[in-house]
This record gives sequence, structure tokens and C-alpha cells, in this order.
Amino acid sequence: MMRPSFTMIVSIAFVAYIANSIWTLYNVFFPKSCQLTSINCINPYLATRPKLELRIYASGKEKFTSGKNLKLLWKVENFVPSNPQIRDFNVTMPLKTRKNGTYFIHALLHPNDEVDIFNSHYMVKSKSRLTTYAYPKSEAFNLMGKAEKKGNASHPDKVVTHWRPKVTLNIMVDDISFDRYAIPGEIYKYLRISPEGLYLPFLKFDDISYRIKDLLPVNESSKEMPLTLTYEPISIGKLRMWSSIEESFVMMKKLGFSDKDCDEVKGIFADTNFNLLVLTFTVAAFHLLFDFLAFKNDISYWKNRNTMVGLSTRMVMFRCVSTIIIFFYLLDEETSLLVLIPTGLGAIIEIWKVKKAFKFHIMWSGLRPTFQIGESSKQELETAQFDTEAMKYLLYLIYPLCIGGAVYSLVYVPHKSWYSWCIQSLVNGVYAFGFLFMLPQLFVNYKLKSVAHLPWRAFMYKAFNTFIDDIFAFIITMPTAHRLACFRDDIVFLIYLYQRWLYPVDKRRVNEYGQAFDEVDDSNVDQDKKDK
Repeated sequence: MMRPSFTMIVSIAFVAYIANSIWTLYNVFFPKSCQLTSINCINPYLATRPKLELRIYASGKEKFTSGKNLKLLWKVENFVPSNPQIRDFNVTMPLKTRKNGTYFIHALLHPNDEVDIFNSHYMVKSKSRLTTYAYPKSEAFNLMGKAEKKGNASHPDKVVTHWRPKVTLNIMVDDISFDRYAIPGEIYKYLRISPEGLYLPFLKFDDISYRIKDLLPVNESSKEMPLTLTYEPISIGKLRMWSSIEESFVMMKKLGFSDKDCDEVKGIFADTNFNLLVLTFTVAAFHLLFDFLAFKNDISYWKNRNTMVGLSTRMVMFRCVSTIIIFFYLLDEETSLLVLIPTGLGAIIEIWKVKKAFKFHIMWSGLRPTFQIGESSKQELETAQFDTEAMKYLLYLIYPLCIGGAVYSLVYVPHKSWYSWCIQSLVNGVYAFGFLFMLPQLFVNYKLKSVAHLPWRAFMYKAFNTFIDDIFAFIITMPTAHRLACFRDDIVFLIYLYQRWLYPVDKRRVNEYGQAFDEVDDSNVDQDKKDK
């Protein structure tokens, strides 16, 4: 009986996870409505078609019991919850807020015939912060210019008040009844019951829709700040999902994630429509699966490999150095952890590959280490000769272009520091000419007329992820150079596929373990003849 492989087990678990996630999302967006014949049903107040009024206030106070400290921004009589609206304001900033203080926005929804709206049993309210504390952006400057650096340090240690120029308000408008004993946990905190036993409208500010990049710094000269207020009706499914995501952000911050890390995840939801959002989740799940399988097969391949026949050592070394440079570049650019963590893990694996490729060993004599590099076989020397031949003329092209690009960047492009310029120049060379360092491997394949020495299983997983990265390049925040590099890898992958088709399988060629099976068989036949 054939035992299932580890890859098969992981794939089955992945499919089960996807199926469970789809079922869970379906139940979130299409919850079971309470049967109207049941005495336990709670029906919506909006179903009675009441005449409503919406009021938007600004205040320096987070809580209120009257209109004493509230400044009215917008009043909508005969408010219809199903009609989206948008309004622009110029909000006058109090002196306390301008001196690194806070400012809040309050929304009140009530029947338009109410006299004392603040004590009404039919009034629902919601609040959100118009200001948030964030670190000022680092100012870039020309390193060769005479002007002094302006603004804050590259890593300022003091947060200042920033203004949210865009605010979105939502009301759940789905006509759905809930069983009082089966109310979804995500919306229970918004639940308020009228004297007649109807649940009042779910009123909520959308705290996912704003991004850190949209924030405006506030100082003592900021007497007025712009504000765009958008009202949009929302479905029960989206309200539940948004509430769950906000709770997830709270947990992420407790686990040590910064506001910027949460903001990168938030951007997936804020800058993407729902259909593309579903596609993003599906693609991200497959990306995670292929990443895992690629790492697993890549490590397994290199762990069992004892020869570099057919492989370019220069390409292995370049991938190691370039991955380390890219990691420090992404770290300097404060890129999302979604991109930074996989790059860091990849750098560690590439360092281990270099150790295997050069047969590097550390021998310990007490506390004193001794370094040893293994000898190369005849076949490995032949591969190294092809490798050297391929790189000979490429270097004449790469060095002038890289040096010229670095000088141009130093003179004309502003940078945050000399370190930032060094990393930027190195990574520009990696991104712009990185594909040239992949050409030696293509040349080695051409000279050997074989691709049997390549780790094709791990390579195919990485190739699938390359095309997935093309999608993420437009969704996740990353530097433009890193985004273009995703499309560069597609070209190299297509060339490898062409070579795979051009050089069919031949057992006489050396495989990934430095073996030629026909030669092994012939040697066994000769040995049998000698034994006879």
C-alpha cells in the first residue's frame, strides 16, 4: 500500500482549509434569518420606515452627555439610510489640538421629531478619532548639495498629532431579523433595543478606510484642516467582517506589531473592492502553500546535494549577496512585514546554500575555529569554466552601469542619509542587472545541453509564486524597484521553460545528484562480468 507523501498531506490540509474558509465567509455574509413565527426574533427598527435625522459633531471630548462641548458640522434632515452621501468641510482646530492634542468626531442618528435627542431611547451614536499620533516622515535631501537637512531625523523618537482628512460612516441597512439567543458576536456590541423591542440601526465609523500615508501633520499654525465625510450603507456581512478585522488589529498591536505593520494589512481592505479582496485572499493562500513547498523542496534538494556539477556557483553567490542587500533595502524603506519576513528567511537559506556550494566547513580545535573549503571534481571544474566564460563579458557591462547609476543618484536624487544612498545604489544594481547574473546558469545549461541538474520541483513552486507576486505587486505596498523585479523574474522563468523543452530527458546526462543512470547501469554490468 502506497503511503501518502508529506506534500500530499499538506495539499489535502490546504484544500480543507480553503473549503472551511469559504463556508465560514458564506455564513458571515449570509447569516440565517430568524423565523418570523418565533417569539425570540428581534426585528429591525428601520423596517418601520421611520423619519430620521443624522447629525455630525466635532469635539475635543471623547464622551458627552449634552451638546455643550459639541460643534455641529453636518445636519441631514429626512435622512435616508440607503442613499450614500459625501460632504467636504474645513474644520477649525482648537489650540489644544494644535498643541499635540486630540480631536473626535461624533455621529448621532435619531427620529427627526425628537426634542431632547441626547436622552432619547431611539438615539444611536458612534465616535471616532479625527486625530492620531504618528511619527513624522523622514525628510530626504541632496547629499551633494549645500542645503542643510530639514525636518526630522531619519528615525524621530517623538510622535506628533496627525489629521485624518477622510472619514467614512456606515449604517447596516439589511432587513434581517435575529434570534435573541443567536446574535452574531461581531455585532453584539452595536446592539441597542428600542422600547418596542426592535433593534436600532447599527451606526459605525469605518476605521479601516484611512491609511497612514493620507495623514496630515498638525502644528500650531494649522488653524483649519480639510475633512471629507462619506456616508455609505453597509451589508450585514461587510459589517461583521470589518468588525472582526478591527479586533484582529487590536490583537496584532498586543503581539508587538506597529501601526505601520497594521496599516499595510489595512491597505489590502481599504484600497481594494470586495471581488478583488476575495481574489487576494485566495491568491495569498496559494502563495503561502507554494512558499512552504518551495522552501521544503529547496532545502531537501540542497541537503542531499554533494556536487556542483551543472550549477553556477557565481549565481548561487550572487543570489545570496543580492538577497541580503534587498533585505536591508526593504528594511530601510520600512516595507511591510508581509514582504520583509519572507525575504529575511530567504537570505538565511541562501547563506546556507553558499556554504554547501563551496563545501565550506568549520573545524573546531577547542575554542579556535579552523575554516576548510573542499576540493572540486573534474566535472565541477568543467562547469566552473563555462560559468567563468559566461561572466567574463557581462562584468564589462555591469560595472560601468552600476557605478554610473550610483553617481547619478548621488548628484540628482535626494536621500535620507549616506547609508540610504549606499543601500539604494546597491539594490538598484541588483534589481536592474540581476537578471544578467542569471544568464550564466542559462549558458551552463546550453553548454551541457541539459537541465537535469536543476531542482525542478522547488523551481516550479517558485515559478508559480513569481506569477502570484505579479498580482501582489499591485496590492501590497512595496518600493517600485521591488515591484518591477517581480516581472523581471517572469522572463527568466520563460527562458528556463524553453530550455526544459529544448533539452529532453536523457538518462546519460548528469542529474541533480551528479549521477548518470546509464553509466551506473553500465558499471554494474561490467562488475557482474568480472564476478563471473
